[in-house]
Amino acid sequence: MPFQEKIVLNPIGYVKTEAVGDEVKDKSRTSQIILRDELVEALDGITGFSHLFVLFWLSQIPDEQRMIMKVHPRGRMDMPLLGVFATRTNLRPNPIGLTLVELLKVEGNTLTVRGLDAFDGTPILDIKPFDSWDTAKNARVPDWWIKLNEKKP
Repeated sequence: MPFQEKIVLNPIGYVKTEAVGDEVKDKSRTSQIILRDELVEALDGITGFSHLFVLFWLSQIPDEQRMIMKVHPRGRMDMPLLGVFATRTNLRPNPIGLTLVELLKVEGNTLTVRGLDAFDGTPILDIKPFDSWDTAKNARVPDWWIKLNEKKP
């Protein structure tokens, strides 16, 4: 049965940052992604892109929090209680983070990026370049999402 399959992922690298706590949410901060040495050639051509999607394992999420199925977006009680798949919460059955970052430079196995909201030592699962395919012309969001991004209470 497909739901009983186990997937094993091997990190391609890790995050190096001085940001701690909520500082990781500061999109102006820079950090490094340190890749495994044997993957350096996989970076060929990446400097042609200004932005990258970084997928990472939210390694600091305890197992019991991975069982939470409903949350208020950003913990705000004035927002509706929603299933985790309808939000961007880090509390997920598979705590995989996804962030669009700006690529600043590449030196050997080290990528310097801006906007990565991951803690020091976070395992990196994959890196993919951003391109025009990633833009939706007619994207829509629910009313609560608009309210969430207007003003903080």
